[in-house]
Amino acid sequence: MEHTAGSKKNLPNPVLLQDDEELHKNSCAVRATENTRKRHPFTDKPLLQSEELYEYVMKTGVYPREPNPLKELRMATASHPMAYIGTAPDAGQLIAMLLKLANSKRSLEIGVFTGYSLLLTALTIPDDGKITAIDIDRKTYEIGLPIIIKAGVEHKIDFIESPALPILDKLLENPEKEGSFDFAFVDADKNNYWNYHKRLMNLIKVGGFVIYDNTLWGGTVALPEEDVAEPLRERRQFIIEFNKLVSADPRVEMSQVPLGDGITICRRIC
Repeated sequence: MEHTAGSKKNLPNPVLLQDDEELHKNSCAVRATENTRKRHPFTDKPLLQSEELYEYVMKTGVYPREPNPLKELRMATASHPMAYIGTAPDAGQLIAMLLKLANSKRSLEIGVFTGYSLLLTALTIPDDGKITAIDIDRKTYEIGLPIIIKAGVEHKIDFIESPALPILDKLLENPEKEGSFDFAFVDADKNNYWNYHKRLMNLIKVGGFVIYDNTLWGGTVALPEEDVAEPLRERRQFIIEFNKLVSADPRVEMSQVPLGDGITICRRIC
């Protein structure tokens, strides 16, 4: 997940905001999280504009129910200079609930990073479930891999180090793969979101879900372009165009949810 600028006030990073008093007492860990935050080139803030409300939501309803392997992976990611792009735990909580409601068993993940959403999915689907996970960088996946192994869910994961489009196209060459997946999570290159969507509409079964991350782009989608930091504008425009296209897509029911950096939930209906 990529959090972006939209306010001069720094609000807590969902990866770094901790409910663990022990971590706060550890001065080395605190310094590490502060250094990570300082390396972020833009203000990192949740969409909730009140820091107090955000902390309340996380500490009351999210962190107490976060499985220990996910908490451990979040901690392992916190010192990474790009920790801010990890899936937000509050968004992850909703994703886990949707996976259960849909009885998901076969999943696609486009964009893995250190594997928070991947581990979440692996913990949620049945023991004989399978996840095809695609990312261009295995090194970041290997940060979370020891925790995935310790959690006993590595056997559910088929990690492929590659750009996603060629893998999706290869899957579609096999007629048996059409409609064979019941869930997909996309957190990757924003310029290809619509390209992913077109292919996923053939790979996901009718009644299955696709969730796209970062679809409110730190709230900048609602701002005039001149009020958006220059480095954010190009990907912001990709997100705006994707939002327009998916909103008009008759193949899906959709809901845009202001969790994390904004997620769009699509349910294929035809």
